[in-house]
Amino acid sequence: MNAMDAAEMRRRVEAARVARLATSGAEGRVHIVPICFALDGQTLYFAVDAKPKRTANLKRLRNIAAHPEVSILVDHYEEDWDNLWWVRLDGMARVETQPGEVDLALKLLAARYVQYRVSRPAGPVVAVAIERMTGWSAS
Repeated sequence: MNAMDAAEMRRRVEAARVARLATSGAEGRVHIVPICFALDGQTLYFAVDAKPKRTANLKRLRNIAAHPEVSILVDHYEEDWDNLWWVRLDGMARVETQPGEVDLALKLLAARYVQYRVSRPAGPVVAVAIERMTGWSAS
């Protein structure tokens, strides 16, 4: 197992286009969904966007309200297993309500994703205070 240093983990996370968010609900069941995200220091942001969803009452948001502890996984897979890697971010999530921080998050997301420049996410915005980052690389 090859551990990565903090700078290398951050570089790989910042270059990634998608991550997986793991939350747990009041009943203890784990729920995982893909997210688009942006980093700002030790905070990761994502927003609920306009893609079709069955309901606005999203399980990820209910889970965060019940248990704010989350994990976010960023990884890379290809057939050449010498190039595999993953980084996991663990932290505390909250639905952000401060207008200044919501605006910052949406600006950061729009800078990373053209789709968010075309159609600004309606929200809500979630901020994850990163407490720990761990990672592994095959090479």
